Amino acid sequence: MKVFKFGGASVKNAEAVKNVGKVLLGYIGQEILVVVSAMGKTTNSLEQLAMAYYKNSLSKHDLFLEVKSFHDNIINGLLISKDSLTYNDIENLFIELDCELENAPDKNFDKIYDQIVSYGEIFSSRILSAYLNESGIKNRWMDAQNFIITDSTYREGKVDWETTNLLISKKLKPIVKKQMVVTQGFIGRNKDNYTVTLGREGSDYSAAIFAYGLEAEEVTIWKDVAGVMNADPKKYSAAIKIDAISYPSAIEMAYYGATVIHPKTIQPLQSKNIPLYVKSFLDPKESGTLVGIDKSLENLPSTIISKGNQVLLSISSKDFSFIVEDNLSKIFTAFAQCKVKINLMQNSAISFIVCLDNEREKIDQLKEFLDFAYSIKINEGLELLTISNYNAANLKEIIGQRDLLIEQKAGSTLQIVVN
Repeated sequence: MKVFKFGGASVKNAEAVKNVGKVLLGYIGQEILVVVSAMGKTTNSLEQLAMAYYKNSLSKHDLFLEVKSFHDNIINGLLISKDSLTYNDIENLFIELDCELENAPDKNFDKIYDQIVSYGEIFSSRILSAYLNESGIKNRWMDAQNFIITDSTYREGKVDWETTNLLISKKLKPIVKKQMVVTQGFIGRNKDNYTVTLGREGSDYSAAIFAYGLEAEEVTIWKDVAGVMNADPKKYSAAIKIDAISYPSAIEMAYYGATVIHPKTIQPLQSKNIPLYVKSFLDPKESGTLVGIDKSLENLPSTIISKGNQVLLSISSKDFSFIVEDNLSKIFTAFAQCKVKINLMQNSAISFIVCLDNEREKIDQLKEFLDFAYSIKINEGLELLTISNYNAANLKEIIGQRDLLIEQKAGSTLQIVVN
């Protein structure tokens, strides 16, 4: 039994969806669960729609029509029969979303976000399933929310592993043994029957959750790159593919911001020793990267992980006291309450400096929490680089003419923030 995950780039338009069909043709007759993300940049569009709805902006109707038009164009390009039940199901989903936008919004934006943004995966999986069936690749569409059960931490759902594992193993596994199943990434459901998302780019994580419950023999994440690269080939022309990597090294890379694998993906697979392949949907016969080898067999090149759009916050006390345990306790409590994730931190006697993703609303909320006792300086438009197995020569080349603002070493790993 295999779990395949196809991201937004693999279903960004009609031709891309047809290519997914070509990839799956090579696996006819095998036990396959297909996990699919929202199409193209749909999640970004639905995020804008969720905010417009929350603020009761007049733009919400135009944003809705843009999302619908985008999907209609893909459907037309796939020639899904307009008299099919699936076509009607897709139309009804858009009607359902449109009706939801007419209701008064909940006061909890994160809850609103999950109810609206999750439509992207539902649209995508419905369209893919219909196209595959009409192309002779028989499959059954299933709702991931019937199997992945979470708590009520909207936008960052915590999985109820016991319930989820039971549902997947007892109810989903027998179906996958009989036929290919198409389902969604990114989404689950809480016990109050509301949709809860698993965090941005969480479809990889969904694939791992399903693989864990199905006790799959392997997971493949299909990307538009040849595999896991040692650097972003768009930024570093000398980037090379890593053929094989251990679970711990993959976890580290994901934690530091490598976009090929979602940070939460590896641990469920490691716990059951399920190998993960990262392969190209543009060249499916190539070997890609295998994640799950013994760490002692690794021979990793120097890796460069880049996170752009970073912010440095410099926090110091207004009463000129030292930043010691009492201050740090208050600061970390504020970070937790505002759900702000720290990418790098440094502490001195008089200041606490952190590097963060530029999530403006969360940072503004954090400032409100801390403003009473602390002075906060913000430096935006930065890049965080995490470099493993580095040397002085390639470090100089990487930094170039940019200003180095922070440098932090741990073993063979160097993290720097540059402007």
